[in-house]
Amino acid sequence: MDAPHDEVDRIVEDWRRERPDLDFSPLEVLSRVGRLAKHLDRARRTAFTRSELEASEFDVLAALRRAGEPFAASPKYLLQQTLVSSGTMTNRIDRLVGRGLVERRTDPHDGRGILVVMTPAGLTRVDAAITRLVDAEAELLGALSPADRRRLSALLRTLSRDFDELAP
Repeated sequence: MDAPHDEVDRIVEDWRRERPDLDFSPLEVLSRVGRLAKHLDRARRTAFTRSELEASEFDVLAALRRAGEPFAASPKYLLQQTLVSSGTMTNRIDRLVGRGLVERRTDPHDGRGILVVMTPAGLTRVDAAITRLVDAEAELLGALSPADRRRLSALLRTLSRDFDELAP
């Protein structure tokens, strides 16, 4: 039995009728990826909003959380983790300091250096946000078995690896 048609199938069928000279197989894959990305973006925004965070704030707090206790890192490390400019990172840190979610402290190993340290309030927010995010993403993948999820993950890893290597 064939899988039920979705909106992409209808779009591709229309294109094939109108332009039978073209191979629409890339559309069958990447249009679905694009549509799923919109659903994922919506789920992420909801998870972050419910945790009273912006996506950009979550990125910084998540990098600190993944670093482990004491949940501290240099601005340079945070730049590497989030792939934003130094000016953008400064603004993000300023906003998080203003909200009481991180603090700037002198690096004890380098008196001239600064560390960004997550506060208990920041830890509470990022832990709530990641829990909500994982739950929302699991719901998005609910139609797939664990084996299908692993296969899809492997295929997407293969596809994205080349792009990651090209990134600046």
